[in-house]
Amino acid sequence: MDFEYTPKVRQLQRQLQDFMDNYVVPNLPLWRREIGDGLEHPQCLEDLKALAREEGLWNLFLPGQGQGLSNLEYAPLAEIMGRVHWASEAFNCSAPDAGNMELLHMFASDEQRERWLQPLLDGKIRSCFAMSEPDVASSDATNIQISIRREGDEYVINGRKWFISGAAHPLCTFAIVMGVTDPNAEVHKRQSMVIVPFDTPGFKVVRNIEVMSHSFPGGHCELVFRDVRVPCSNLIHQEGAGFAIAQARLGPGRIHHCMRSIGQAELALELMCERAAERRTFGRYLHQHANIAEWIALSRMEIEQARLLVLKTAWMIDQHGARSALREIASIKVIVPRMQTTICDRAMQVFGAMGLSPDTPLAELWTWGRVLRIADGPDEVHLRTIARQEMDLAAERRGATLPYMNTPEFV
Repeated sequence: MDFEYTPKVRQLQRQLQDFMDNYVVPNLPLWRREIGDGLEHPQCLEDLKALAREEGLWNLFLPGQGQGLSNLEYAPLAEIMGRVHWASEAFNCSAPDAGNMELLHMFASDEQRERWLQPLLDGKIRSCFAMSEPDVASSDATNIQISIRREGDEYVINGRKWFISGAAHPLCTFAIVMGVTDPNAEVHKRQSMVIVPFDTPGFKVVRNIEVMSHSFPGGHCELVFRDVRVPCSNLIHQEGAGFAIAQARLGPGRIHHCMRSIGQAELALELMCERAAERRTFGRYLHQHANIAEWIALSRMEIEQARLLVLKTAWMIDQHGARSALREIASIKVIVPRMQTTICDRAMQVFGAMGLSPDTPLAELWTWGRVLRIADGPDEVHLRTIARQEMDLAAERRGATLPYMNTPEFV
């Protein structure tokens, strides 16, 4: 078992880290200032995108594009980008576009790829993925209710979506909408996906919903569809394939999310250690107090454990496809956000009141970790998936533990 990254990945890690250190991090004050001035899409980000493209740090994740990396190769790069929550957009690797590009790459028609995928790959437009709905438990995609009804050569869409990431971005041009095309079909074949341009009559972004009292650039928006008509050529793949497409999209996307979170947890630990080395209480530096030292040690171990499981999951997807890694995908989706919020919480405690303020990124990093315990499916759904698989395996090997028992009835 080889834990070493390939020479290609190590070179990209160095190149990406240099770009972050030399261009992204120095632009943090300008990005905050431009956002504070009301710019939803800071000009500094467009400048960084142009520079990243020149340096070959573009579309890193997608096979056949950019560097054409596998999930395992891309994972450590996502970790580096994750240290600044908006940095992945500079490399055209941000959610939800990354997942949408992969979806269109795998399932779109040639016409759809030319009209929608290519501008996304070029970084000229943004997109969103409209799945969650306000009136149902959308963590179970079979609950989705928005209607996509065929009339002649068009689909007519009616319903609402909410917490749709990126829909408030000024460059967001289209939504991939998942809805019901045949309510009488088998439960996993009722849903389909269609492309809805933002300028289609009847489509409206109602509001950008704040999350934990934070307003994120690009937003988490509520959308309304009232008799929205799109041509049938906007259907992705085929009717009834929506559920299967969603599963294919979410697997690699969770690798990206989790590795970015690990990068943020690393930053939180670095901040905690720096603060613990410079702050004194009761005659000692903070790290010399047993409880703080324990927090630092536990944080390091938790990051390493999480990273290893995410990399294993990425390897399994690359080798055998997302279906082979359903248990591992569910596991990292639970483990990593919990790890992130725990480490950020410790770091905030070490900083004291300053850790709660905008003077450090810790409150923002904690918030994003907390969001990820619900986004892409709440913890409870993933835990249920893992438990089901474990019980299925237990049924297959029932009785195998009998030789280990020492109670009289088994002697």
